[in-house]
Amino acid sequence: MIGRKVEKERLLRSKDSEYSEFVAVYGRRRVGKTFLIRETFDYKFAFQHTGVANGMLFEQLDQFRSALKDSGYRECPLLRNWFEAFDALKVVIERSAEDKKVVFIDELPYMDVTGSRLIPALEHFWNAWASARKDVLLIICGSATSWILNNVVHSKGGLHGRVTERIRLLPFTLAECREYAVSRGLEMTDYQVAELYMILGGIPYYWKYLDRSLSPAQNVDDMFFAGSDKLENEFQELYASLFKTKEAYMRIVTALATRKAGMCRDELSRAAKVSNSGTLTKYLVELEQCGFIMKYVVPSAKVKGAVYQLMDNFTLFHFRFIANNPMHDRHFWSSSVDAPFHRVWEGLAFERLCLWHREQIKRALQIGGVLTNMYAWRHTPTSSDDPGAQIDLLIDRNDGIINLCEMKFCSAEYVLDAASDADMRRKKTVFKEATRTRKAVHVTYVTTFGLKRNAYANNVQSQVTLADLFASA
Repeated sequence: MIGRKVEKERLLRSKDSEYSEFVAVYGRRRVGKTFLIRETFDYKFAFQHTGVANGMLFEQLDQFRSALKDSGYRECPLLRNWFEAFDALKVVIERSAEDKKVVFIDELPYMDVTGSRLIPALEHFWNAWASARKDVLLIICGSATSWILNNVVHSKGGLHGRVTERIRLLPFTLAECREYAVSRGLEMTDYQVAELYMILGGIPYYWKYLDRSLSPAQNVDDMFFAGSDKLENEFQELYASLFKTKEAYMRIVTALATRKAGMCRDELSRAAKVSNSGTLTKYLVELEQCGFIMKYVVPSAKVKGAVYQLMDNFTLFHFRFIANNPMHDRHFWSSSVDAPFHRVWEGLAFERLCLWHREQIKRALQIGGVLTNMYAWRHTPTSSDDPGAQIDLLIDRNDGIINLCEMKFCSAEYVLDAASDADMRRKKTVFKEATRTRKAVHVTYVTTFGLKRNAYANNVQSQVTLADLFASA
C-alpha cells in the first residue's frame, strides 16, 4: 500500500485497544478510504457491508441481511427496520471467534433513507450494547462526507462524543504519486509527475487511469478530451456523492474558481448567493474538511474574518478547460503544450501545488519546527498612483521573519531578470508599508529547477525547488 502509514497505524491501534472503539473515516470521493480499511485488515472482518447507492429502505435492509448471512448468520430472519438489523448484527458479533470483532460499514450515508431512523438505531446499538463490551471495533465510512460529519462526527444527539478515532484521509503528496507511478510501471520524470498532479491532484483513483504507453499529455487527452468515459461525469458525481444537496456547494466552488487569491465571507456570500449565516459556515467547514478549499486568516487585513481559497486541482482544471471547452478537440492538451494560455495555467496550477505542499516548503527552509501562519495577501490600489500588489504565499514566522514566496513553473532554471527583480522589490516595499510589519522580510523563490545564477539572483534570500516538494511528509 502506497503511503497511509499514519492512518494505518491509527486503525491498528484502535484494533489493539482494550476497549471497544468507534472509528469514522472520511475524505473526498476517490481518495482511497475503502481501500485503506480493507488493506489494513487484510480484507478480513467479522462483518462487512456496503450501503446501496439510491436504494430504497427495503433494498438497504435486504442487502444488510445478505451481508449478515455471508458473515455466518445463515438463518437471519427478514428485517423490517434498522433496530432489527442492528440486533441481528449483535448475533454475528457474538458468534465471532476473533479477539476484536472488526465491523466495517461502508457507504453508511446511503443507508440513511428518508424516514428510516438509521441514526437512532445506530445510537442504540453503540451506546446500549457495543460500547459496554471490550471487543468491538466499529468502522464507518462513506463518500457523503457532509453526512458523516453532521450525523456522526459532530453529532449533537446520542452519538455526541462517541467517535473515538476520526481519520480524515487526504490526497497523496507528490512523493506518494511518484511512488504510485513507479509501482504501476509508469516512466515519468518528476517534472511530468508535477504536471499531472496539477491536473489530477493526489487522488489515487484518477492516477490509476494513466496508460504507461502514452505520454503525460496524451494521457490527459485520453481522460478528458478524446471522448473517453473514464472521467466523463466525474465532476458532477464528485459533488453529488459528497453532499446530498450539492447545488450550494457547487455555487461556492464556482465563485472561488474566479478568484485565485480567494474571497472573504461577505464576497463569497454575494457571489455564491448563499446567506452569510451558520448555513454558509457549515458549507465552508465541509468543503474544507474534504480538501476542496483552504481557509486562512490575513493579519491586519482590511477584510472581515477569514479568506477562503479553492484548492482542488481537479475542480480548477474542470472550470478552466472542460466546462467551457467549445473546441471538442480530441488532441486539445497535446497540441496546446506550448500555447500561451497553457503556460499561464501552469503558473496558476503550480501555485496550488505549492500550497498543497506547505510543510515541505517549511522543511526546505529549515523552519519545520517554527510556529507559522501561511496565507495569500493582496493590496487593493487606493489611488491612481498606487499599483497594488498580490503575493500568493506568505510564511509569517514566529521567529521574526516573513518569507515572501514567489512560485514559478518552468522547464529549466528560472532566469530572474531586471523587470522581475524590480517587480519583486516593489511587492516587498508595498507589503512592508501596507502592513507596517516589524519583522524582517525575506524573498523566497519556489521553482522547478532553481534560479539561474546571476546578479539579480543575489537579491533572493532563499530558494525551494521541485525536488524539495517531493520530500516525504
